[in-house]
Amino acid sequence: MDDSEIRDRITALTDELKALRELEVGAVPGGSARLEELQVAIDQHWDLLRQRQAHEEFGTNPDAAGIRPAGEVEGYLQ
Repeated sequence: MDDSEIRDRITALTDELKALRELEVGAVPGGSARLEELQVAIDQHWDLLRQRQAHEEFGTNPDAAGIRPAGEVEGYLQ
């Protein structure tokens, strides 16, 4: 997956997240769980994009970057 594909995926996930929020999550069966899944997936894809950019910056192969586990990405300190 290249950088533009990752950005497109982030946009699609964000669009779905916004749409779900507009539908009032409680009215959608499993909506709260899906919201959480989307938020984690967005974080994972942003992390992947940052990894790729770091590889490019330091002259290594950006394709060596990979999606990290949710627990790792969600455990980062801001």
